[in-house]
Amino acid sequence: MSTKHKCGWCIGDSLYEAYHDKEWGVPVYDDDTLFEFLILETFQAGLSWITVLRKRENFRTAFDNFDYKKIATYEQAKIDTLLQNASIIRNKLKINATITNAQAFMKIQDEFGSFSKYIWGFVDGKPIKNALKDYREGPANTSLSDALSKDLKKRGFKFVGSTVVYAHMQATGMVNDHEVACFRYNEV
Repeated sequence: MSTKHKCGWCIGDSLYEAYHDKEWGVPVYDDDTLFEFLILETFQAGLSWITVLRKRENFRTAFDNFDYKKIATYEQAKIDTLLQNASIIRNKLKINATITNAQAFMKIQDEFGSFSKYIWGFVDGKPIKNALKDYREGPANTSLSDALSKDLKKRGFKFVGSTVVYAHMQATGMVNDHEVACFRYNEV
């Protein structure tokens, strides 16, 4: 058992702890990974993150390794296959949103050169480092996630409410919400 202090939300589940220790809050600048997290956060809307995390590899297989260029071209036959796939979250609106979001994602790439340049522009290219003593002090959303959510929606994205966007910002390291006593706080 590790003696390192970790954020309280991940304690007790080995998958959660591994995700916390290796991925959560690490700044992500590559478009492929940013898209993966955007899709996973989309499916998480209204559910717990651990539910999505446990199905992550199933999503990866079902959604062609999160290849947004392929996803943007999905037709009804592929949607029907996804809706029958019991290993993922079979929500028709979220599946359709994934296709719409892939298309909108590529439009942002065309406009800004990369999705990374676009999204990281909201934080001037560097993470915001908060100082939470306890993860429960963290906000569900902020004025910044409100603004980003509004802009994504204006650009055609679906299931990108402010809470989903803030979770995406945390996951991809745009915001460091590790507890200050967590061993990852100064590492990410």
